[in-house]
Amino acid sequence: MGVIESMKAVLASPAPRSRPDDGSNGAYWCDDCDVRIRDVDLEGEPVCPDCGAAMRFERATGRDCAC
Repeated sequence: MGVIESMKAVLASPAPRSRPDDGSNGAYWCDDCDVRIRDVDLEGEPVCPDCGAAMRFERATGRDCAC
């Protein structure tokens, strides 16, 4: 497949579906355990379920995750 055909294929492919807006603003992270919990999935205080340490909040900026 040539460059022109590749570009045509990319432009013709459907756009990726965006995630539904569920009100999430980011996720809480445990830097020690690499555990991530989205803010909408958290109940109570942001404490790591693996080690019990406080988790830090990182805000997503238009992406699917707060990486």
